[in-house]
Amino acid sequence: MNPDNGYLARKNLERRLAPMRAESFTQPHHGWVKAIREALGMTTRQLATRMGVARSRVTTIEKAEVNGATTLKTLREAAEAINCKLVYAFVPMKPLDDILRDQVMKKIDEELARHHHTMRLENQAMDQRDLSEERERLVNDMLANSRRKIWDDKQV
Repeated sequence: MNPDNGYLARKNLERRLAPMRAESFTQPHHGWVKAIREALGMTTRQLATRMGVARSRVTTIEKAEVNGATTLKTLREAAEAINCKLVYAFVPMKPLDDILRDQVMKKIDEELARHHHTMRLENQAMDQRDLSEERERLVNDMLANSRRKIWDDKQV
């Protein structure tokens, strides 16, 4: 993906995700399936009938949801049976551009620390202002040109 397309894709995705970041999506203590089923006054037998499964399967689904041991397919089927829509999303903790910039700064800081240490040993250390300027230059360069390297574990 060229940098311009990545930027546009990030902006479009960010516009859709930003409102979700402000929301609290805490799962009910007994899980969404059981919470909605009980709020609708539906028994496990009734949900099982609507899903076309045995009653014991509904109990298993509800327990598995709470334990994180269920599948999206199963949750989607349960949601449809109680006239709901399953919503699945990754909601970044902060804007995508901030996550990207933080990762770049982490990589650049590691690289600068190595270079600065070597330069200090050779009595050629940069002052704090020069380090800050070089850091900003390298960050901007990596954001503009070296996107594929940003998430590599290897050094820049």
